[in-house]
Amino acid sequence: MKRFYKEASAGPGEDGFAVRLDGRPVRTPARRLLEVPGERLAAAIAAEWAGQGEEIDPRSMPLTGLANAALDRVAPDPPAFAATLARYAESDLLCYRAEGPAPLVRRQADLWDPLLDWARTRFGVELEKVCGVIHRPQPPATLEALSRAVAENDPFRLAALAPLVTVSGSLLVALALAEGAIGLEQAWSAATLDEAWQAEQWGDDPLAAAAHDARRRDFDAGYQFLTLL
Repeated sequence: MKRFYKEASAGPGEDGFAVRLDGRPVRTPARRLLEVPGERLAAAIAAEWAGQGEEIDPRSMPLTGLANAALDRVAPDPPAFAATLARYAESDLLCYRAEGPAPLVRRQADLWDPLLDWARTRFGVELEKVCGVIHRPQPPATLEALSRAVAENDPFRLAALAPLVTVSGSLLVALALAEGAIGLEQAWSAATLDEAWQAEQWGDDPLAAAAHDARRRDFDAGYQFLTLL
Protein backbone atom coordinates (compact mmCIF):
# COMPACT_ATOMS: atom_id res chain seq x y z
CA MET A 1 0.00 0.00 0.00
CA LYS A 2 1.00 3.62 -0.41
CA ARG A 3 2.66 5.43 2.45
CA PHE A 4 -0.01 7.30 4.41
CA TYR A 5 2.09 8.97 7.13
CA LYS A 6 4.91 11.48 7.40
CA GLU A 7 6.71 10.49 10.59
CA ALA A 8 7.32 7.30 12.56
CA SER A 9 8.31 7.37 16.22
CA ALA A 10 8.66 5.15 19.28
CA GLY A 11 7.96 5.81 22.94
CA PRO A 12 6.32 4.51 26.11
CA GLY A 13 3.02 2.74 25.53
CA GLU A 14 0.36 1.06 27.60
CA ASP A 15 2.36 -2.15 28.11
CA GLY A 16 5.88 -1.62 26.83
CA PHE A 17 7.16 0.62 24.06
CA ALA A 18 4.86 1.61 21.24
CA VAL A 19 5.43 2.49 17.59
CA ARG A 20 3.44 5.45 16.28
CA LEU A 21 2.82 6.96 12.85
CA ASP A 22 2.11 10.68 12.97
CA GLY A 23 1.36 10.20 16.66
CA ARG A 24 -1.16 7.42 16.14
CA PRO A 25 -0.37 3.90 17.44
CA VAL A 26 0.45 1.18 14.94
CA ARG A 27 -1.62 -1.98 15.16
CA THR A 28 -0.81 -5.53 14.13
CA PRO A 29 -2.79 -7.35 11.42
CA ALA A 30 -4.97 -8.74 14.24
CA ARG A 31 -5.54 -5.17 15.48
CA ARG A 32 -3.41 -5.47 18.60
CA LEU A 33 -1.30 -2.48 19.62
CA LEU A 34 2.22 -2.84 18.28
CA GLU A 35 4.09 -2.65 21.58
CA VAL A 36 7.35 -4.41 22.38
CA PRO A 37 9.35 -4.92 25.59
CA GLY A 38 12.50 -3.07 24.55
CA GLU A 39 12.90 0.62 23.80
CA ARG A 40 15.71 -0.10 21.33
CA LEU A 41 13.54 -2.62 19.51
CA ALA A 42 10.67 -0.14 19.27
CA ALA A 43 13.05 2.45 17.86
CA ALA A 44 14.37 -0.02 15.29
CA ILE A 45 10.84 -0.91 14.20
CA ALA A 46 9.97 2.77 13.92
CA ALA A 47 13.08 3.21 11.77
CA GLU A 48 11.76 0.54 9.39
CA TRP A 49 8.53 2.51 8.98
CA ALA A 50 10.43 5.77 8.61
CA GLY A 51 12.62 4.27 5.92
CA GLN A 52 9.74 3.38 3.60
CA GLY A 53 9.36 5.21 0.32
CA GLU A 54 6.15 6.17 -1.43
CA GLU A 55 4.94 2.58 -1.08
CA ILE A 56 5.26 0.33 1.97
CA ASP A 57 7.17 -2.89 1.35
CA PRO A 58 6.60 -5.40 4.18
CA ARG A 59 9.57 -7.45 2.97
CA SER A 60 11.88 -4.61 3.99
CA MET A 61 10.44 -4.58 7.53
CA PRO A 62 11.50 -7.88 9.13
CA LEU A 63 11.50 -6.57 12.70
CA THR A 64 7.94 -5.33 12.29
CA GLY A 65 6.99 -8.74 10.96
CA LEU A 66 8.53 -10.54 13.93
CA ALA A 67 6.82 -8.19 16.40
CA ASN A 68 3.50 -8.82 14.65
CA ALA A 69 4.13 -12.56 14.87
CA ALA A 70 4.97 -12.36 18.57
CA LEU A 71 1.74 -10.53 19.34
CA ASP A 72 -0.67 -12.22 16.92
CA ARG A 73 0.66 -15.76 16.55
CA VAL A 74 2.76 -16.56 19.61
CA ALA A 75 1.21 -14.66 22.52
CA PRO A 76 -2.24 -16.28 22.26
CA ASP A 77 -0.70 -19.72 22.97
CA PRO A 78 3.04 -19.65 23.76
CA PRO A 79 3.29 -23.34 24.81
CA ALA A 80 1.89 -24.51 21.48
CA PHE A 81 4.28 -22.31 19.51
CA ALA A 82 7.22 -23.40 21.65
CA ALA A 83 6.32 -27.03 21.00
CA THR A 84 6.53 -26.52 17.23
CA LEU A 85 10.08 -25.20 17.59
CA ALA A 86 11.12 -27.86 20.09
CA ARG A 87 10.19 -30.59 17.61
CA TYR A 88 13.23 -29.64 15.54
CA ALA A 89 15.31 -31.40 18.19
CA GLU A 90 13.89 -34.69 16.91
CA SER A 91 15.86 -34.31 13.66
CA ASP A 92 18.42 -31.62 14.41
CA LEU A 93 20.79 -30.80 11.56
CA LEU A 94 23.84 -31.32 13.76
CA CYS A 95 23.04 -34.99 14.28
CA TYR A 96 23.05 -36.04 10.62
CA ARG A 97 26.56 -36.52 9.31
CA ALA A 98 28.05 -37.32 5.92
CA GLU A 99 29.69 -40.68 5.37
CA GLY A 100 32.29 -38.97 3.17
CA PRO A 101 34.41 -37.49 1.76
CA ALA A 102 36.80 -37.20 4.67
CA PRO A 103 37.26 -33.39 4.45
CA LEU A 104 33.50 -32.87 4.78
CA VAL A 105 33.31 -35.30 7.69
CA ARG A 106 36.09 -33.40 9.45
CA ARG A 107 34.46 -30.04 8.78
CA GLN A 108 31.16 -31.23 10.24
CA ALA A 109 32.94 -32.54 13.32
CA ASP A 110 34.89 -29.30 13.76
CA LEU A 111 31.82 -27.06 13.53
CA TRP A 112 29.08 -29.25 14.94
CA ASP A 113 30.65 -31.34 17.70
CA PRO A 114 31.40 -28.29 19.91
CA LEU A 115 27.71 -27.37 19.76
CA LEU A 116 26.70 -30.87 20.84
CA ASP A 117 29.23 -30.59 23.67
CA TRP A 118 27.72 -27.23 24.66
CA ALA A 119 24.22 -28.73 24.72
CA ARG A 120 25.48 -31.59 26.87
CA THR A 121 26.93 -29.16 29.40
CA ARG A 122 24.14 -26.57 29.26
CA PHE A 123 21.10 -28.84 29.28
CA GLY A 124 22.46 -32.18 30.42
CA VAL A 125 21.39 -33.90 27.21
CA GLU A 126 22.85 -36.50 24.88
CA LEU A 127 21.99 -36.46 21.18
CA GLU A 128 22.44 -39.42 18.89
CA LYS A 129 24.54 -38.85 15.77
CA VAL A 130 23.92 -40.82 12.59
CA CYS A 131 25.62 -41.08 9.20
CA GLY A 132 23.17 -40.40 6.41
CA VAL A 133 19.67 -38.96 6.41
CA ILE A 134 17.66 -41.86 7.84
CA HIS A 135 15.84 -40.59 10.92
CA ARG A 136 17.07 -41.82 14.29
CA PRO A 137 14.93 -41.09 17.37
CA GLN A 138 16.52 -39.01 20.09
CA PRO A 139 16.33 -40.06 23.76
CA PRO A 140 13.01 -38.98 25.34
CA ALA A 141 14.85 -37.30 28.22
CA THR A 142 16.81 -35.19 25.72
CA LEU A 143 13.66 -34.08 23.92
CA GLU A 144 11.95 -33.23 27.22
CA ALA A 145 14.88 -31.16 28.45
CA LEU A 146 15.15 -29.20 25.21
CA SER A 147 11.39 -28.68 25.12
CA ARG A 148 11.56 -27.15 28.59
CA ALA A 149 14.41 -24.89 27.49
CA VAL A 150 12.37 -23.56 24.57
CA ALA A 151 9.20 -23.15 26.64
CA GLU A 152 11.03 -20.87 29.10
CA ASN A 153 11.14 -18.10 26.49
CA ASP A 154 8.54 -15.35 26.31
CA PRO A 155 6.49 -14.72 23.13
CA PHE A 156 8.94 -12.18 21.74
CA ARG A 157 11.96 -14.41 22.18
CA LEU A 158 10.01 -17.32 20.71
CA ALA A 159 9.15 -15.23 17.66
CA ALA A 160 12.84 -14.37 17.23
CA LEU A 161 13.89 -17.98 17.68
CA ALA A 162 11.52 -19.13 14.93
CA PRO A 163 13.61 -17.99 11.94
CA LEU A 164 16.83 -19.06 13.65
CA VAL A 165 15.45 -22.59 14.06
CA THR A 166 13.62 -22.96 10.77
CA VAL A 167 16.33 -21.42 8.59
CA SER A 168 19.13 -23.44 10.17
CA GLY A 169 17.17 -26.65 10.69
CA SER A 170 18.81 -26.83 14.09
CA LEU A 171 17.31 -26.09 17.48
CA LEU A 172 20.78 -26.31 19.00
CA VAL A 173 22.27 -23.67 16.70
CA ALA A 174 19.38 -21.34 17.54
CA LEU A 175 19.64 -21.87 21.31
CA ALA A 176 23.42 -21.48 21.34
CA LEU A 177 23.15 -18.23 19.40
CA ALA A 178 20.31 -16.93 21.57
CA GLU A 179 22.29 -17.63 24.74
CA GLY A 180 25.51 -16.08 23.44
CA ALA A 181 27.43 -19.35 23.36
CA ILE A 182 28.34 -18.65 19.72
CA GLY A 183 28.30 -15.57 17.52
CA LEU A 184 26.22 -14.85 14.46
CA GLU A 185 28.86 -15.83 11.90
CA GLN A 186 29.68 -19.09 13.66
CA ALA A 187 25.98 -19.93 13.81
CA TRP A 188 25.53 -19.19 10.12
CA SER A 189 28.58 -21.24 9.19
CA ALA A 190 27.22 -24.20 11.15
CA ALA A 191 23.77 -23.81 9.61
CA THR A 192 25.03 -23.64 6.03
CA LEU A 193 27.99 -25.98 6.19
CA ASP A 194 26.58 -28.53 3.75
CA GLU A 195 25.49 -26.02 1.12
CA ALA A 196 28.81 -24.19 1.40
CA TRP A 197 30.57 -27.49 0.73
CA GLN A 198 28.41 -28.15 -2.32
CA ALA A 199 29.10 -24.66 -3.68
CA GLU A 200 32.84 -25.24 -3.23
CA GLN A 201 32.66 -28.48 -5.18
CA TRP A 202 30.30 -27.52 -7.96
CA GLY A 203 30.22 -23.73 -8.06
CA ASP A 204 27.45 -21.27 -7.27
CA ASP A 205 23.98 -21.60 -8.75
CA PRO A 206 22.15 -18.25 -9.18
CA LEU A 207 18.83 -19.57 -7.87
CA ALA A 208 20.47 -21.28 -4.92
CA ALA A 209 22.45 -18.13 -4.18
CA ALA A 210 19.28 -16.01 -4.18
CA ALA A 211 17.58 -18.44 -1.80
CA HIS A 212 20.70 -18.44 0.37
CA ASP A 213 20.64 -14.64 0.59
CA ALA A 214 16.94 -14.59 1.48
CA ARG A 215 17.50 -17.12 4.25
CA ARG A 216 20.42 -15.08 5.54
CA ARG A 217 18.24 -11.97 5.78
CA ASP A 218 15.64 -13.87 7.80
CA PHE A 219 18.32 -15.37 10.04
CA ASP A 220 19.95 -11.99 10.65
CA ALA A 221 16.56 -10.43 11.44
CA GLY A 222 15.83 -13.05 14.09
CA TYR A 223 19.20 -12.43 15.71
CA GLN A 224 18.81 -8.65 15.57
CA PHE A 225 15.35 -8.92 17.12
CA LEU A 226 16.81 -10.95 20.00
CA THR A 227 19.63 -8.51 20.64
CA LEU A 228 17.22 -5.56 20.81
CA LEU A 229 14.82 -7.07 23.33
